[in-house]
Amino acid sequence: MASNVNDITIFYEEEGKEIVKEIDKKILSHGAWATIIFKYKQWERAKEKYSEHRYTIRRYRKRNGEYMQQSKFNISSKEQAFKIIEALKNWTKDD
Repeated sequence: MASNVNDITIFYEEEGKEIVKEIDKKILSHGAWATIIFKYKQWERAKEKYSEHRYTIRRYRKRNGEYMQQSKFNISSKEQAFKIIEALKNWTKDD
């Protein structure tokens, strides 16, 4: 894992093939607990191509100087992403 929150990645390679291609990331919080949202594509072996964009939110905890993943939430579709965005907009507009 990484000792610096900026170095955390979901990039994953297997037998020389990039399986998880990280497109972008936004660090939502950092410190002893870090939250990062990633935009990525995943290699689909059956189709022999990369998936559409996917999104995941991950929480990391820093222990002994290293960040370790504690939890994750995968956003299953673009439609679900828009529903999350809309809910958060509605909940926070009057705060």
